[in-house]
Amino acid sequence: MSSIKPPVAKKVPAERTHHGDTVVDEYAWLADKEDPDTIAYLEAENAFLKEHTAHLADLREQVFQEIKGRTQETDLSVPSRKGAWWYFTRTEEGKQYAVSCRVPADGATPPEITPGARLDGEQVILDGNELAGDSPFFSVGASSISPDGRMLAYSTDYSGDERFTLRFKNLETGEPLDDEIEGIFYGGAWSADGSAFFYTRVDDAWRPYQVYRHILGTRDDVLVYEESDERYWVGIGLTRSERYLVLGAGSKITSEVRILDAGDPTGEFRVVRPRKVGVEYGVEDAGGFLYVLHNENAENFELATAPLDDPGTWTPLIAHRDDTRLLEIDAFAGHAVVHFRREGLTGIRILPYARAGSDAPVETGDRRERVEAACAGDSYEIEFPEPLYDVSPAGNPEFATERLRLSYTSMITPPSVYDYDLATRELILLKQRPVLGGYDSGDYEQFREWATAEDGTRVPISLVKRKDTATPAPTVLYGYGSYETSIDPGFSVPRLSLLDRGFVFAVAHVRGGGEMGRHWYEAGKLTRKRNTFTDFVAAAGHLKRAGWSERVVARGGSAGGLLMGAVANLAPQEFAGVVAEVPFVDALNTILDPSLPLTVIEWDEWGDPLHDAAVYAYMKGYSPYENVDGRPYPPILAITSLNDTRVLYHEPAKWIARLRATAKGGPFLLKTEMGAGHGGRSGRYDAWREEAFALSWIIEKGRGA
Repeated sequence: MSSIKPPVAKKVPAERTHHGDTVVDEYAWLADKEDPDTIAYLEAENAFLKEHTAHLADLREQVFQEIKGRTQETDLSVPSRKGAWWYFTRTEEGKQYAVSCRVPADGATPPEITPGARLDGEQVILDGNELAGDSPFFSVGASSISPDGRMLAYSTDYSGDERFTLRFKNLETGEPLDDEIEGIFYGGAWSADGSAFFYTRVDDAWRPYQVYRHILGTRDDVLVYEESDERYWVGIGLTRSERYLVLGAGSKITSEVRILDAGDPTGEFRVVRPRKVGVEYGVEDAGGFLYVLHNENAENFELATAPLDDPGTWTPLIAHRDDTRLLEIDAFAGHAVVHFRREGLTGIRILPYARAGSDAPVETGDRRERVEAACAGDSYEIEFPEPLYDVSPAGNPEFATERLRLSYTSMITPPSVYDYDLATRELILLKQRPVLGGYDSGDYEQFREWATAEDGTRVPISLVKRKDTATPAPTVLYGYGSYETSIDPGFSVPRLSLLDRGFVFAVAHVRGGGEMGRHWYEAGKLTRKRNTFTDFVAAAGHLKRAGWSERVVARGGSAGGLLMGAVANLAPQEFAGVVAEVPFVDALNTILDPSLPLTVIEWDEWGDPLHDAAVYAYMKGYSPYENVDGRPYPPILAITSLNDTRVLYHEPAKWIARLRATAKGGPFLLKTEMGAGHGGRSGRYDAWREEAFALSWIIEKGRGA
């Protein structure tokens, strides 16, 4: 182990008082990124970590080589048809980033392409390796091709702070345009004729709040919308039909949508329905009317239709169900697709239009007749064979198509791409991600277990292991549990390095996530947030009592890192180790400061402790940094990035400093990536090495070393 002593953070008492409560934060100085002492401390932590884990170097390299060896490094995606082209991405051995390409389209069946081989007429759209150059970090925030296929808009970030520079490229000539716009956010949308591109900017709190219109070849961009309410963020998109630009403003609990004829980019956006607190909705253009997916008096959402000339009038089409959460509606010329969730699993429902072969619901005649003609076909759900899986629509850029592209995976089935033929109702496997090294899904098995939380709620757990692994076995238990984000049963190549070493891998689908519907989310937010943490502890206990697990290593990131810090305080004895990645562990201090990125937006998720004494007291009762005490804690590895704009680096830095000064047990380790953002290092080989680092630490703790 390490021959040097762990760094000791200096204590500089800083007092804050809220609602009559005065708290001393002795490590608040670490929030100053420009302070040389801060950088020196982070570098000292990295040096200590490096020496403390030096004995794992061989295991790290072995795991990295396993990940690399199981991955087909020279590979390509299944082409997707859009207009006159098939679009796909390539990866090449030895290169960090993907290359986006296209070839001329002919017919509905994707061309057969071989990894490493080039197709006739293949055109490189965007080469991430060329753009990245020697930069230690590189990310693309937008890559959008104009409807006519002539122009590319793309944005790049070289630091990880998620502020991008927008550029344009003429795909017919391969030449870049002089147009260049700095400081934009993710995404963007073209007008129908490709003359204008709409993009968003963020405020000082990293909230996307403005939408601008850029006319190619001009310099004076026009602000078309600004959101003044600090709880709301904005986004812009183009419907699949390419008939409407959609400008959405939303908080955590409320939506407001504006639409504009995409053929009139200098026109005025009109509101679909004014915002009403607590009502979320989104729209899809079906050609002759709008689909509206909303939660007004429908907790799990309802699908309605609306006329284009009166989009705020909603007529129910698929009624609310207590057992089914409607997630998404995709409209096409001849059918619509509903993505839903039921009993902890995702599913696909097809709504065929009655007029087979027609381009779209007609725009003449009575609206009721149009809607009935469009939706009178018998709807049905696609069936899948495995007991645990995750399925979703995948891309599908074409409006007029007789095929639906689907993404499918399970804990033992590698990510697979299917085309679903709507005429024959046949699932056509186009590609399953290769897993090299002799992977056989028959060697593994997946299970669903149910833990009982302290209030009697049944909490689902998904598990996977090798069939020849005897239980109880060392276990990694993963959790998230916030923002209605679901951690669905999916495949992982790096995970095989655990399973093949006799580990069980499990996901606790705790409240605060969306796995069991909207009520599952509501039961794990605001002043019910503690359910997220106690559910996870109950899952760990259940795995031990049911004979699955002996030593449990907990893992989670971002809001899941808050979960890690909370359960380490609640039940440190349950865990043999904790990995907290970009962890939101200084939750109370962050949510108290409206000047920090995204804080005001987050009040609908966590509550507003700045103005509400009850929320303050509740958050103080679970915020990990606030509740570190002198008990023995398990070994803890916290991983962060200096340029993270979502969970600032100082949260885990302060947390580890306080653990080291206050708690027993450990060791408590901090790893700071000095040139990356929230997602960590950007290149795939770098990311594999980072994962190998975490897995080697987990393997050691799971085995009891």
